[in-house]
Amino acid sequence: MPALGLGCMGMSEFYGTADEGEALATIHRALDLGVTFLDTADMYGPFTNERLVGRAIEGRREGVVLATKFGNERGEDGSRKGVNGRPEYVRRAADASLQRLGVEVIDLYYQHRVDPDTPVEETWGAMKELVDAGKVRYLGISEAAPETIRRAHSVHPVTAVQTELSLWTRDPQDDGVLDTVREIGAGFVAYSPIGRGFLSGQIRSIDDLEPDDFRRQNPRFQGENFQKNLGLVDRVREIAADKGVTASQLALAWVLHQGEDVVAIPGTKRVRYLEENAAAADIRLSAEDLARLDAAAPPGATAGDRYPDMSAVRR
Repeated sequence: MPALGLGCMGMSEFYGTADEGEALATIHRALDLGVTFLDTADMYGPFTNERLVGRAIEGRREGVVLATKFGNERGEDGSRKGVNGRPEYVRRAADASLQRLGVEVIDLYYQHRVDPDTPVEETWGAMKELVDAGKVRYLGISEAAPETIRRAHSVHPVTAVQTELSLWTRDPQDDGVLDTVREIGAGFVAYSPIGRGFLSGQIRSIDDLEPDDFRRQNPRFQGENFQKNLGLVDRVREIAADKGVTASQLALAWVLHQGEDVVAIPGTKRVRYLEENAAAADIRLSAEDLARLDAAAPPGATAGDRYPDMSAVRR
């Protein structure tokens, strides 16, 4: 596994206007640079992101570590049907993802969110069947609480736990998730390691976001929270300038310094940002650098929740 992967979500939805040509070029450039861990999900688009990734890796499947997810059920019209972990849905979702991706096997298959109405053991029983059938190689879970992770692991080994982790989201270090990951010997996949782009320092106003950008509804991007969080970002930018790197690169380097078992999957839909992010893997942070960053962005310093509705995470 490379230290850095590529989150493909924003290429199809959520982060403003999509450009398929640039998205394909970004994935191809990622593979050229050795960024071979690609992260998608059936609900991105919905469904269109898997098709995009499938087209991008056609003829280059060997060497790609392909991860996708199920559980946030959506209709073809984009409607949201809720979280679904029922066994029959797991099987149906996996077959549909394989078809859209145009592959014979999914390397890493995540339960995207935990269904409160279906015991995780039942969901993971169906996921284990996918491994036994050769449709999936490894299993993961996203945004799950420590006890849920252990329960899933009792059915089939959890290879990866994906959760938000960055300088402005330190929750996994405090709520037992990272400790649990290490207890069971899994890997940790950090999504939104640049704080949904905020830590880049390039978003100075809510008007810097396109009208349909989902971050406009994110509590951390609104009102007084936005202004308070700008102060945190500016402190990070100052440290980055001292090191001669960008704020995004410094934010990524910090995530990678949280352990050799931590992989970051920054999302981008542009080649130039992909190249900037990839260079972060070579940045070395001293104990003094890490201490400065801890002081600049300590746990609990970020204003606002991660999502408008936090009820679907850490189940």
